[in-house]
Amino acid sequence: MRRESIAPCRHAATMDKLNEMNDRAVGLVHDYLLVLRGAERTFAAIADIWPDAPVYTTLYDPLSTDGRFAGHPVTTSILQRARLRQGGFRSLLPLLPLAASRLPVASHPVLISSSSAFAHGVHPGPGSVHVCYCHTPFRYAWVEPRGALSEVTPLARPALAATLAGIRRWDLRASRRVTHYVANSCYTERRIRELYGRRSAVIHPPVDVDRFESGEPEDFFLAVSELVAHKRIEVAAEAASRVGRRLKVVGGGPELTRLRCRYGKWVEFVGRLGDRELKELYRGALAVVVPTVEEFGIVAVEAQAAGKPVIAARGGGATETVIEGATGRFVEPGDVVALARALRHFDAGAYDSATIQRHARQFSIESFQAKVRDAVRQAVAAHG
Repeated sequence: MRRESIAPCRHAATMDKLNEMNDRAVGLVHDYLLVLRGAERTFAAIADIWPDAPVYTTLYDPLSTDGRFAGHPVTTSILQRARLRQGGFRSLLPLLPLAASRLPVASHPVLISSSSAFAHGVHPGPGSVHVCYCHTPFRYAWVEPRGALSEVTPLARPALAATLAGIRRWDLRASRRVTHYVANSCYTERRIRELYGRRSAVIHPPVDVDRFESGEPEDFFLAVSELVAHKRIEVAAEAASRVGRRLKVVGGGPELTRLRCRYGKWVEFVGRLGDRELKELYRGALAVVVPTVEEFGIVAVEAQAAGKPVIAARGGGATETVIEGATGRFVEPGDVVALARALRHFDAGAYDSATIQRHARQFSIESFQAKVRDAVRQAVAAHG
């Protein structure tokens, strides 16, 4: 097995070569670029380190990603011809591993992938260094297969179960083509170790903390999430409805219609919003609710950058970013009664917004980029 840990720099000549290397020698890979959420923003921060480096991805929508990658040459897979967007790309699930593995990246001596599913499965050229920034091993294949099966009809479940089993086998093979893993949290680091048998450094994702500002709290709580089953927005909606507290939910997805029909009295589902509108909702929220265990959870850090406390499910990345009693509080995952109690008795005056904002600054983009740049340099040096 390849050496997994990022060792101290020992090869000055190799380091100098990387420093002098043209950006085009670096290849940047992401699963799919169809929206601009946490993983895509993290990848954008990585891409800014090498501003001229080519980008490779299975599917790309320049409009829905706000032109964020317009300065990079972008190469997509053959699946781009399907012209699918965020709402329909899941139908391509059986084809995505093959599409990722055939992205033409072999000419790059250094590859940096940003993967929560398939990007780590590219084929580097002989002698290339492949550093994978892993948001999580593919959740639906390893962690939430039952959730994936629940989203399709009973007739389709055997085929989907077989597809997920095939993806798990492919995923293990793909993990062996990565020379170094970097995890987005200690929670993800453990998962990489348990599933792939690989060690990884930990670098928390970035948040554009300067984009957010504090404001006077209004009478509503806020949740920001893709509306899919494993995000457990239903737990937050049910809790808010039970105690009659207003909740605004930002995001879209396959659960939107069902949740809106069931909880529309107390919960306002506002759909997907641009950065400016979202910033204003953060400003006005009493607190931000994170009802699921996230691998990292950028929303929790965005909330704190806006000086807002977080009410989060205990576990995962939130335990690495939220300080109980100072920047938020925890409830047990899936416990509607406990979350309802927290909403009913929430006291915004118990939290100091300036303290919360200072805590969030450690997750700045500049800090993240410095750590990633150093990790890649050390990986190249260790590869020798």
